[in-house]
Amino acid sequence: MNGAEYLLFILMLSVFLGFELINKVPATLHTPLMSGANAISGITVVGAVALAGNGQGDLAQWLGAGAVALATVNVIGGYLVTDRMLGFFKKRED
Repeated sequence: MNGAEYLLFILMLSVFLGFELINKVPATLHTPLMSGANAISGITVVGAVALAGNGQGDLAQWLGAGAVALATVNVIGGYLVTDRMLGFFKKRED
């Protein structure tokens, strides 16, 4: 196996494993897991910023900028969904 085949194998394995794990998560655990996923996406933003600013060429910079944009949307959307779900558990004042 060369490097590209190895990375493709890891990608396919992680997609399959992630799909199987997410399907088995009960609804009550969604909010805590979403918070963890937001933290991971925050790490992705940092890595994407490092890739976008490393000066390795136009393709790397475009891919890095795209990764920054998508990871930022994921982080913001995740926090909005988590905040909305936590709002369901707050007591209403009459």
